[in-house]
Amino acid sequence: MTGPDAAVLERALSRGGEWGEVYRERTRATAVLVEEGRVEQAAQTVHEGAGVRIQDRGRTRFAHSTAPDERALRELAGRLAAPGPGSGPAVVLGPARAAAARVLEPFLDRPVADRVALCREADRAARAADPRVRQVQVVYRDHVREIRVAASDGRQVREERIGFYFAVLAVAGDGRGVQTGYEAVGGARGWELLRDDPPEAVAARAARRAARMLEARPAPAGAMPVVLAAEAGGTMVHEAVGHGLEADLVLDGHSVYAGRVGERIAGSRITVVDDPTLPGRRGSYAFDDEGFPARRTVLVDGGILRGFLHSRVTADRMGVRPTGNGRRESYRDVPLPRMSNTFIAPGPDDPDHILRDTPDGLYVTRMGGGQVNTVSGDFVFEVAEGYRIEGGRRGEPVRGATLVGNGPRVLETIDRVGSDLGFGIGTCGKDGQGVPVADAQPTLRIPELVVGGRDG
Repeated sequence: MTGPDAAVLERALSRGGEWGEVYRERTRATAVLVEEGRVEQAAQTVHEGAGVRIQDRGRTRFAHSTAPDERALRELAGRLAAPGPGSGPAVVLGPARAAAARVLEPFLDRPVADRVALCREADRAARAADPRVRQVQVVYRDHVREIRVAASDGRQVREERIGFYFAVLAVAGDGRGVQTGYEAVGGARGWELLRDDPPEAVAARAARRAARMLEARPAPAGAMPVVLAAEAGGTMVHEAVGHGLEADLVLDGHSVYAGRVGERIAGSRITVVDDPTLPGRRGSYAFDDEGFPARRTVLVDGGILRGFLHSRVTADRMGVRPTGNGRRESYRDVPLPRMSNTFIAPGPDDPDHILRDTPDGLYVTRMGGGQVNTVSGDFVFEVAEGYRIEGGRRGEPVRGATLVGNGPRVLETIDRVGSDLGFGIGTCGKDGQGVPVADAQPTLRIPELVVGGRDG
């Protein structure tokens, strides 16, 4: 099959090259921001463009255009063609494989006023949850993205992707200080997500978290047992483990896991999976941004490192097949190996028994931000919500806690893995690009971890 994309690829490879690719994208998005009950933003936008990439003698050449018509892309391809004499292959594209978004309640045709009303309801609910709530910020975003990928090896795919994000930040104060509470929901779903988790409930959780932290004592300090609840989300696996398993960091010598495939890097209870095929999750898709089918990748199996997350470029360099993790923020960017939905698989232990069998320590129910050195695996994470463990029960709330440790060592020492699984959502940044992700973990017990705090 020939056509406009085949002609663009032939032009790009006219003077040689290993392979080429055309990526087209059209995104319709809505964003609403309500602060202090005022609508600060309510906008709908449409973005469209395309990028052309060729791989030539181990190097990538890439350019993009906001005018994705055939003439503009042929001119772009001509500028990308290798300098000097040479010749390239004829390009024959196969039939396009297609995937459409599956939602129960599409939001695309709803008026902006509906989104604004939803945010105002959340603002009122947060303030009603506790009289100490002083400030509220509500963020709403949705998008429908249509992508097309055509590659010189004949691959051609089309996919419609849908994305939804809703978040509430509440600030509470009582004269002695202020604390914040944050709650977000989202995924590759329509408005049915808010039927399952109403905006008022999301807002109330954020407000009550902020109010609870006003009553919290300073966190204890020192080495102690730490239980990470499933509801804390998968920040630990995403930051302390996941980035080190992205193949470009491995190839650049920036990963503690480089050269360790087949080795034990974690305890036998630990299995780490990346899976963009999970229905409705924020990091889900049918094809990656290079046109490769999404698939479940077991990265760590019973403690043994099995492989890494790959784009086409890193897979070629390592002599393996792509894992379907070549992702880009938009047509302006080149794909990179990125996580999608990454999690530690559930284990055999009853979550309630894990807490009951831990006499003292720190119980973490919400993780905050942090920093990770992927070369060494060392990390520092903030705890957004935590409690003392007192006699095997959740005790009084604490604030100001940080977790300090090393990712590989933590994976080796985890001794209890719960049968539950709790997801968190976010936008993962890397090399200036942000992509939607989800991460998850079961309830986990780390027998000893350094906790930074102000008490003790």
